[in-house]
Amino acid sequence: MYLIRPFLRTLRLLHPNRVTFHTTSTMSANTKSKFSHLPLSTSGPVECAVSGTVLLNTPYFNRGSAHTAEERREFNLAGLLPTSIQTLQQQAERAYQQYVSRQDDLAKNTFLTSLKEQNLVLYYKLLQDHMKEMFSVVYTPTEGDAIQNFSRLFRRPEGCFLNINDLDRVSHDLGQWGKPEDIDYIVVTDGEEILGIGDQGVGGILISVAKLVLTTLCAGIHPNRTLPVVLDCGTDNEKLLSDDLYLGLRQKRERGKKYDELVETFVKSARKLYPHAYIHFEDFGLTNARRILDHYRSEIPCFNDDVQGTGCVTLAAIMAGLHVSKQKLRDAKIVIFGAGTAGVGIADQVREAIATEKGISKEEAAKQIWLVDRPGLLTTTTSLDNGQQVYAKSGSDWAHKDTSLLSVITSVHPNVLIGTSTVPKSFTEEIIKEMARGVDRPVVLPLSNPTRLHEAVPEDILNWTNGRALVATGSPFAPVKGPWGPDGKEVEIEVAECNNSVVFPGIGLGAVLARATKVTDNMLVAAVRGVSQLSPALRDDTAPLLPGVEHVRDVSVRVAREVIRAAVEDGVATEKGIPGEDGGEAGLDEWIREQMWDPVYRPLKRVQPEGASRAAKAELKVVGSLGKA
Repeated sequence: MYLIRPFLRTLRLLHPNRVTFHTTSTMSANTKSKFSHLPLSTSGPVECAVSGTVLLNTPYFNRGSAHTAEERREFNLAGLLPTSIQTLQQQAERAYQQYVSRQDDLAKNTFLTSLKEQNLVLYYKLLQDHMKEMFSVVYTPTEGDAIQNFSRLFRRPEGCFLNINDLDRVSHDLGQWGKPEDIDYIVVTDGEEILGIGDQGVGGILISVAKLVLTTLCAGIHPNRTLPVVLDCGTDNEKLLSDDLYLGLRQKRERGKKYDELVETFVKSARKLYPHAYIHFEDFGLTNARRILDHYRSEIPCFNDDVQGTGCVTLAAIMAGLHVSKQKLRDAKIVIFGAGTAGVGIADQVREAIATEKGISKEEAAKQIWLVDRPGLLTTTTSLDNGQQVYAKSGSDWAHKDTSLLSVITSVHPNVLIGTSTVPKSFTEEIIKEMARGVDRPVVLPLSNPTRLHEAVPEDILNWTNGRALVATGSPFAPVKGPWGPDGKEVEIEVAECNNSVVFPGIGLGAVLARATKVTDNMLVAAVRGVSQLSPALRDDTAPLLPGVEHVRDVSVRVAREVIRAAVEDGVATEKGIPGEDGGEAGLDEWIREQMWDPVYRPLKRVQPEGASRAAKAELKVVGSLGKA
């Protein structure tokens, strides 16, 4: 049972003035921290055993025009660089000018990929400086376009490609990426259900890459200690199969025993090769996502963002919305349109929360949740998978009723409506107005990605409810203005982005730093608590339900703190020396921040190749940068 009472108690006791953000300070590379002895410390110099063109061709060493005079002499760079020495900020400003000159978002995405392959620190610095503007370009919706065009835009490989027809090579191929202590975070996909655009085959590698970019950008996971993986099982996408340029296996998607053997071989190999690595499953199909997660989560530290991440961030948004509307979760009626991986994952998270708050069984709590898919309401007469069955309503009760979304809304009068259907414009004016008749401030969360697949846009939802709806979306939208203030005064409402990036990077950071042996339910509840504590709506009921991406590193520190504490409480944290209660929140936060990678140029320290690390010798296969050498 989810242990959510402490979270609910904390949320109720929160004082609005406690919900604050601060600019994450980047400690100088020369500043000594009391935690600088840690293996993942980001203080001090970076060891480098290469020079000249090898150094400049290594993205995690290359600083281009920012190499100091001393580095140019020491590493034989004079003559390979223009004379002028510039700062990282000057480089970032030049890169931004180049970025804005690109004609569309896909071209901007391609430009950023090229920059990452040249200078990793500059790449992340540029993203950090323009987080809100560029987030949708490096992730959804633009990354979906890049994935669809993977084979046509391909320039160089990035990540590990595992072939289902070469099971005997899986361990060998994974083993090329480092030694047991080198990898902290693995994102793996089979490419079957990518960002609402379906089966993209081998192009799914880019979602693994993009997710890892977010873990570094949002939570400071060391980029050279990550590994993107795609399980190439073929594809059922006929467009790809008929494309002469397609780079993946030209066969129908493999399923059944052989598929399970690939997953099992991958997991066992990854655990043997990288025993401390946290495995993040991403964009697996409906029939596999939950099944794989349920099979492995009791054995290894693993996470499925589509199931658990979506559930966590959506529950945080729901709790914030109910707080604003002065409603309680125990009384909530929730309709979810879209009964796939994300929809069922959200339902599970909410069901556990309701059950714990009311002290009832999960089966009883499920009665407060209605799942609707394209054919209509899920009932006992519908063909369902295991994850959906608990939410099925009585077939006899609905035998002579219309089971469409509108009819369910009319019958149930929910106070929360969630969309994970990828059916654009399915939240019609009639549906939203019908919902608003039954509740003063309806919580409406159209979460489908990319933007063109949203169930409704915020402007319409707010106009249809006279500004009363509390809205969060799965992709970024511009603020909405309307005459919804006192005496018809125009107000601007900033719409929250219910994006998993405010929760999954922090969960991963906490699990990695704690060296957790698994991810427990208590750790997930702690993550929800961490996000909810920072909801802007707690201090202003017209503010967004969730913190924005510009604050995400602060959010990740809070989430990681709560996750680490839960891991210690559950006895699954194996890292030694985690600051305890006697060190207070500040001590644990400093411990976390010291191990978060930042895009700054740390001094290069010349070392001899003999005895140097693989990173120092520029032998890392991952496009990344360095932690403590």
